[in-house]
Amino acid sequence: MFNALYFQTFITLVETGSFTQTARKLEMTQPGVSQHVRKLETYFGLELLERKGKRFDLTEAGRQVYDYALRLFADHEQFRQGLEQDLLEGGECRMASIEVLGVLFYPFALGLLKNHHRLRLHLRFADNAEAIQDLLNRRIELALVSEMQRHPELDYMEYLSEPLIVVVPADFQGSSLHELISLGFIDHQQGQEQAGKLLKVNFPEEYRGSRQLTQRSYVNRVHLVLDAVARGLGFSVVPRSVWEASTWQQQTREWRLPEEASWTIYRVTLKGKTLPERYLHLLDEYLAWRQGALSGNP
Repeated sequence: MFNALYFQTFITLVETGSFTQTARKLEMTQPGVSQHVRKLETYFGLELLERKGKRFDLTEAGRQVYDYALRLFADHEQFRQGLEQDLLEGGECRMASIEVLGVLFYPFALGLLKNHHRLRLHLRFADNAEAIQDLLNRRIELALVSEMQRHPELDYMEYLSEPLIVVVPADFQGSSLHELISLGFIDHQQGQEQAGKLLKVNFPEEYRGSRQLTQRSYVNRVHLVLDAVARGLGFSVVPRSVWEASTWQQQTREWRLPEEASWTIYRVTLKGKTLPERYLHLLDEYLAWRQGALSGNP
């Protein structure tokens, strides 16, 4: 008997590589996961897994069934969205965004959803690689990232530039690079790269690279670095959007520099893919609002 649920379980099992994680992710029991796999094997009359204790490898039939299942769900999603393809105020926007953009983009999008009752948003915060992989796997239609990756299936377009800023504890009174660095550095996934970009343009003779930075803390969620800064543990360099979205603005401040540097955000789609109008409307509305805010005309 054909049952799409069995295919969904099989996809999750292959991607997690674990019966335990699959059961937890799908809120099932492990025997339930095993039963779904056996149902598929019975349906196709072939073994899909080569079991090795608690581990497994896909058989050739298993690899083909996995590929088929991905196409099955991608086709289903494309059909479902196609029913609302041309509706500006209806349908779902499925996207992934790096946190740098998402911390302001998501609250803005919620305001738009409130005024467009048929519009739905599925937004996943992801790093650059995860967002691109979701796009290539057809789980989403749009990725917002900060790195360009050469790939024959992808189209990149520059979307927005976020200014980089140095954030220090509110009571920091230093005025030199030496005093700043003496605070210690609160690092994040792209912290050293962003610090280098901003500090090098402002201190071309003094700043010699990340080896000058003493890392006091590292966290892979960029908005959390400001918690450490607010506690006086050091400074960080982040896109302005991160600071504007934070709850620590009273305990921190921007350490102003004369020269600007920015962090570019790209919008990425599958090559040749035309985004439904609802995506373009959302992107254009946010871009106009953000550029207005950065220029002092919100």
